[in-house]
Amino acid sequence: MNAENYSKELRILRALRKVLGNIVKDATPAPGKPHPLKESTILDIREVFGLISEREAELADLTMPDRNEKPHFTDEPKTSNVINIHRPAKQKTEE
Repeated sequence: MNAENYSKELRILRALRKVLGNIVKDATPAPGKPHPLKESTILDIREVFGLISEREAELADLTMPDRNEKPHFTDEPKTSNVINIHRPAKQKTEE
């Protein structure tokens, strides 16, 4: 599978996540009111969200192998110091 197919699959997964999330928001009742969905349907929705997340993680691993690296911000304090090492200048020998 090439990068274009990965990109298309990621777009599909994001659309599925968005639509499913909107369905959940629309179906969520006000506090104290009975839920219109069966418990088995709620569990199925959770499972679908989990499957979408797993596949997104697999695709991210395939397309971005170093995706687990922590982001670094410009105003973040440095945790290491860079030391420049210079070779000493060659001394001229008198003959």
